[in-house]
Amino acid sequence: MVWSTEKRNARSMDIDLHNSLEIVSIINEEDNLVAAAVKEELPQIALAVDKIVEAIQKQGRLIYLGAGTSGRLGVLDASECPPTYGTEPELVQGIIAGGNYALTNAVENVEDSTEQVIQDLQEIQFGKLDILVGIAASGRTPYVLAGLKYAKELGASTVAVVTNKNTPVGAEAEVEIAVEVGPEVITGSTRMKSGTAQKMVLNMLSTASMVRLGKVYGNLMVDVKTANKKLYTRAERILMQATDIDEIEAKHLLSQCDYHVKTAIVMALKECDAAEARERLDVAKGYIREALS
Repeated sequence: MVWSTEKRNARSMDIDLHNSLEIVSIINEEDNLVAAAVKEELPQIALAVDKIVEAIQKQGRLIYLGAGTSGRLGVLDASECPPTYGTEPELVQGIIAGGNYALTNAVENVEDSTEQVIQDLQEIQFGKLDILVGIAASGRTPYVLAGLKYAKELGASTVAVVTNKNTPVGAEAEVEIAVEVGPEVITGSTRMKSGTAQKMVLNMLSTASMVRLGKVYGNLMVDVKTANKKLYTRAERILMQATDIDEIEAKHLLSQCDYHVKTAIVMALKECDAAEARERLDVAKGYIREALS
């Protein structure tokens, strides 16, 4: 069977005869098809979000698993969660076949290993409370398939993010997100449309989950960690946007609560001190709207 991502694209058959503008135009036209393909899978993406939220609320973790481009995208999405949403590094993790070396180097053979993935999951003590998101453009990567099987044996929730329909990886997961983007501009180069689709899906999974977990107020990233000058300024701006106070007052409130934005927002809107604001947030399990009610 030839998967759709491995077929030749009729619209780019003679791409090598075109000039630079024509080449990038062909690529752009194909990229325009990706969002529509992702839209078709929104119900499945939402179901996966529900399972991720459920797992995290039960003290589980979100673990991405993939090889090559798919693995790199998982690591990328996971690595953005701590600075953006203030999560602990362990809460959202990305595992790539071949380890950190594979982030910057091609390690093609390791994706065929069905034993290494079990070692990799055991190394992080993957358990039944966690949720595993297997990412594989082809939908048949042995490393990812074996990882999903292992997770299921432990009783953990599983999700597949693939870009072909009716694949072994998709069939192995509880929730299958199959974004069929069709043949790539360069035959088999799944870092292109397939990679774009996977990144869009992973962005949705992590972002929607963090919204559901109370790490967003309105559309503001209120759990941002102030680790550098830029992020201190961002914290001040978020507080001003959430409360309509000025910069001087924002800096004053944040200085009283170790630059914890959520606490400062409650302090401003409830006109209370940091201790009361923290107590309100504790009772509300971190959800600002509940802390304010």
